[in-house]
Amino acid sequence: MNDYYNPARKYDNLKVIQDSAIGSNQFTFFQGDIRDQSLLNQIFTCFRFDSIVHLAAMAGVRASIDDPQYYYDVNLLGTLNLLNKARDFHVPNFVFASTSGVYGATRTIPFVETDHCDRPLAPYPASKRAAEMLGFSYHHLYQQNFIALRFFTVYGPRGRPDMMAYKVLDSIFFGKEIPLYNNGKMHRDWTYVADIVDGILAAVDRPMGYEIINLGRGEPVLLADFVQFIEELAGRKASLKQSSMESADIQFTYAAIDKARQLLSYAPQVSFREGVINFYHWYKEAILL
Repeated sequence: MNDYYNPARKYDNLKVIQDSAIGSNQFTFFQGDIRDQSLLNQIFTCFRFDSIVHLAAMAGVRASIDDPQYYYDVNLLGTLNLLNKARDFHVPNFVFASTSGVYGATRTIPFVETDHCDRPLAPYPASKRAAEMLGFSYHHLYQQNFIALRFFTVYGPRGRPDMMAYKVLDSIFFGKEIPLYNNGKMHRDWTYVADIVDGILAAVDRPMGYEIINLGRGEPVLLADFVQFIEELAGRKASLKQSSMESADIQFTYAAIDKARQLLSYAPQVSFREGVINFYHWYKEAILL
């Protein structure tokens, strides 16, 4: 609930979860910080867990360049705290949210999990790669089941306002000028949030030692086409400023998802066009009304 973006949006998302919970015991929310040892001790002492799904992080490539200390404090040391709790309280399975950014400017296309991933381009993906490696250490030393899921450009309802789909609609409806890097000539493997959730749930149900698995759609789309489709839905143009690609950017993301299909029975269901339409309708109802 920090202020990386407006916490009011986060509380709105939280209310959706609370309202959908069946009974008072299905969902318990603690507002806190994974760096807070006292809070973690309280939670792990009071509850017994079959899995930890670790989604807590400071996200955003460009913001991590401005404050790498904070990003490592949360993303790496926070992960260490949770791994220690998994070890101490015998939690069988640990599912970790990683990022396609760990691949850096790889020339291996599509991105495959056996890539060395030893040249991340910014502190954010570097912190995630370091956490993946820490997970292996805990698997080796304590037999901790650890699955790192590398997310590829997640979008959809209730997403972060700093993500491109959200920013394009903010530009269209509120006149905000946004940069279009490299004239939109960058491909992204846009992956709808519901498909990501399906992959996470499959990993929760399948402790399997130590694994790294891509979660993407496996169908890269040109950024310029993504923006154009949103503009067509809205019937208006975004205010775009042509900008050079930044040093931490990569020109292409493309997930090889064979491993996810094999180990998680992962099969993305939501097409690019369907996903953007869903996001557009959510934005109109949640942000414009």
